[in-house]
Amino acid sequence: MLNPSLWAPNAAKEKPRYFPRRYAIKVMGRADGDFQSVVLAIMSRHAPELDETAISARVSSGGKWLAVTVTFVAQNRAQLNAIYRDLSAHEQVVWAL
Repeated sequence: MLNPSLWAPNAAKEKPRYFPRRYAIKVMGRADGDFQSVVLAIMSRHAPELDETAISARVSSGGKWLAVTVTFVAQNRAQLNAIYRDLSAHEQVVWAL
């Protein structure tokens, strides 16, 4: 699992982020199976107000990969860290940005 401190090595130099704010997370995984449902389930644990209209998905040109983008209102940095931690820990997730 990735260390959250590695995501922003220059965090002290970054501009402060204000919450709540709209935020988009992109998650990549294999296009087979129920990958989009997996992403929605993980996101819903952390952002219960999420609905399916907040999700868009795109299959790669070769049909092997699925990129799922979820747009939601992030309440704080701790919520974002928990989402990235759970997404990154799931076996079907290749990466989350």
